[in-house]
Amino acid sequence: MTDAPGGPRTYTADGIAVTYDASLCFHAAECVRGLPAVFHPDVRPWITPQAADPDAVAEVVDRCPSGALSSVRTGSSAG
Repeated sequence: MTDAPGGPRTYTADGIAVTYDASLCFHAAECVRGLPAVFHPDVRPWITPQAADPDAVAEVVDRCPSGALSSVRTGSSAG
């Protein structure tokens, strides 16, 4: 995980990096419902992208209605 004080935080795993910007989130919980093995708000870190296939993580991130979540494919899976 990387983060700047008060700014977005990035959580990385092989094949994907997920960035979360709390200032944009309106807690629709699409991420939690979509992939609870990765997005678990009661645990820290609350995003563990290594817990699922990068394709599945990217699909759920793309469903975020607020834009608080974004993802970038990394490594050999990028493209």
